[in-house]
Amino acid sequence: MLKRIAAMLLVILSFSLTSCVSTANGLKSYIDTADGYQFLYPNGWVPVTVSGNGPDVVFRDLIEQTENVSVVISPVTGNKTLTDLGTPSEVGYTLSKTAIAPAGSGREAELVNAESRNTGDKNYYVLEYAVKLPNQLRHNLASVAISRGKLFTFNISATEERWLKVKDLFEKAIKSFSVY
Repeated sequence: MLKRIAAMLLVILSFSLTSCVSTANGLKSYIDTADGYQFLYPNGWVPVTVSGNGPDVVFRDLIEQTENVSVVISPVTGNKTLTDLGTPSEVGYTLSKTAIAPAGSGREAELVNAESRNTGDKNYYVLEYAVKLPNQLRHNLASVAISRGKLFTFNISATEERWLKVKDLFEKAIKSFSVY
């Protein structure tokens, strides 16, 4: 009888644990219907309150607090498309100088990879950076898209020390970013 009760408890426990698991292997969904974008971000990350003209949304790791994801929304003049702004490399270089490592920030950014991907009728540039700060090396991934006259920049980053541990998860997050 004791074995049967233990077996039933084990089955119940396993069902409860599987119901807690995210469908995207360690990622949670964030949807902003007002601004028209969505993405996946790692479990265990918490929202950060932002004010002013900064990012629209920021999440950071609860333990590794320098790991974060953010979305920045900027206006685009005219009816420009992403290709009107340039190739993935050109846009990646511009982003590195204006947002990732602007002059006077004490940061240096090297564009490691730049590619284009299409999902439905939307074009996205996926950019990878090695970023040097005064006290650490970081790795950033960004996805850039234009929708409804706005430029959306999704950025996720970690220290270089943690990069190999989080790379696959971060790449899933980057590929999940979509605008509508």
